Amino acid sequence: MTSTQDKGAAWSPDELDRASRAEELQLASRRPDGTLRPYVTMWVVRSGNELYVRSAYGPGNPWYRRATASGTGRIRAGGVERDVVFAGADDGVQENIDSAYHAKYDRYGPGIVGHVVGADAHKLTIRLVPGTGPSRGGAHGHQ
Repeated sequence: MTSTQDKGAAWSPDELDRASRAEELQLASRRPDGTLRPYVTMWVVRSGNELYVRSAYGPGNPWYRRATASGTGRIRAGGVERDVVFAGADDGVQENIDSAYHAKYDRYGPGIVGHVVGADAHKLTIRLVPGTGPSRGGAHGHQ
């Protein structure tokens, strides 16, 4: 995973809005040969102008291990499809990410949301930094 200071490219306002409004995100990490692994579906939240995901079932969760090992992949959400870099998240944004998870997903109940909020979940936060490659799914893109 890249440093928390690595800003990379920025999300366009349209990409950020659409991906963050999506109920779920699909994430695929890259294999050593550059091909994508199968997509895994998970929750996604926005804090400021950044998108974040967390491993609900600890650091041993297979998708999380593969994503942090590879450092790059691709996401699909809300009609946006984009190469990404998996980066760390600053400690100062963790409470905001918790609040975003609560605001978006509390209707599923505290038992479920509890897996992705709090101090243990903070250590498993991945910031999705847009890659420099072409994106698909702009204002007139595919759903």
